[in-house]
Amino acid sequence: MCVCAVFPLSCVVQNYAWGKIGLESEVAKLLTSNDPLAQIDPDKPYAELWMGTHPRGDAVILDNRIPQRTLGQWIADNPGCLGSKVKETFQGQLPFLFKVLSVNTALSIQAHPNKELAGKLHAQFPEHYPDANHKPEMAIALTPFQGMCGFRPVEEIVAFLQKVPEFRALIGNVAAEQLERSVCDDPRGVSAALRVCFTRMMKSEKKVFVDQLNMLVKRISQEAAEGKDASESSGKLLLQLHSQFPGDIGCFAIYFLNLVMLQPGEAMFLGANEPHAYLYGDCIECMACSDNTVRAGLTPKFIDVLTLCEMLNYTPAPSSAKVFAPTQSRLDPCLYLYDPPIPDFTVMKIEIPSSIKLYLISAVDSASILLVIQGTAVATSTAAVSEMTLRRGSVLFISANESISLHLSSPDGMLLFRACCLL
Repeated sequence: MCVCAVFPLSCVVQNYAWGKIGLESEVAKLLTSNDPLAQIDPDKPYAELWMGTHPRGDAVILDNRIPQRTLGQWIADNPGCLGSKVKETFQGQLPFLFKVLSVNTALSIQAHPNKELAGKLHAQFPEHYPDANHKPEMAIALTPFQGMCGFRPVEEIVAFLQKVPEFRALIGNVAAEQLERSVCDDPRGVSAALRVCFTRMMKSEKKVFVDQLNMLVKRISQEAAEGKDASESSGKLLLQLHSQFPGDIGCFAIYFLNLVMLQPGEAMFLGANEPHAYLYGDCIECMACSDNTVRAGLTPKFIDVLTLCEMLNYTPAPSSAKVFAPTQSRLDPCLYLYDPPIPDFTVMKIEIPSSIKLYLISAVDSASILLVIQGTAVATSTAAVSEMTLRRGSVLFISANESISLHLSSPDGMLLFRACCLL
């Protein structure tokens, strides 16, 4: 049975320490834009806005017809709202969590397991891996966004080994020379040599890597003070990370992982076993419903170096290959689709120019969550109790197979993002 409903949501803010502070945060800006009376603490981090049914951040429904209910409770009672395929495939659960992130300091060297490994980790270590699901993620930049993703081309890593003696000292000459020779090997030989080098670094004794890191930081700081170019050592990024996580092995990961700079609208897809870290900026994020993260650096949380080194995808690729491009709809020039190779979620970007005053958000066979980033409109739907005023920061839940008409009132058009599950 299909349940027809469209209603606004009050979503949950997470104040993690790595978030941007006060109104520097896109999360805080969205809150105040949607509710001018919202109280923002100028000294508090506003790291994430959660839009979904996660047990630690279940959105609250703002609809007089549905008093004092969370979205998760309502879906549990009305699973038909998900759409027939989504309901059947994901056992009556919303399969994604939609977020806004505002990152001020680095957010851990990490990767997420596939379903097979997630099941094993959950069975063995449920206190660290609390479920048996995979956790693919998509990050879409709202502001210029800095992250690391995937292993660099081997030639770049070899160049760092030759120009950064402290890095080479951690890896050791035998492993470094093996990687240097692998440049001419087949891909399997390259991956094997890369695995050896990365594992040797991550398993270094603490005193050894701290001593090498301190020497490197001292050298780069002196070069910077003398006005020398430290780009061959990625000096600026190294000092940035060391200031946030002094003495952390993750600082050396910059010599293995691609630095990816996303402009607004550009995206990264983070599939299973892909090493990554968010460094700075604001983004939309959509992820499968899971809390399984394997961490090994740049974090105060539990680290699992052995699992991370064993699970990673050691296929090198340039940073440009890590930028996930959306596809423009052939039927709607305002609609761009970020459709990753997993079933759990798809994200739509809807960019409506000021020349359009009436726009139809089409029905899809999936429940969806809509976020307004820019612009204002009055929204109408046969499944809504009344007209709804949408402004920057507004969040709507839309049942499967329901459409919404937007009557635009903004001179600058509108920018919206919509998460759904297109099976």
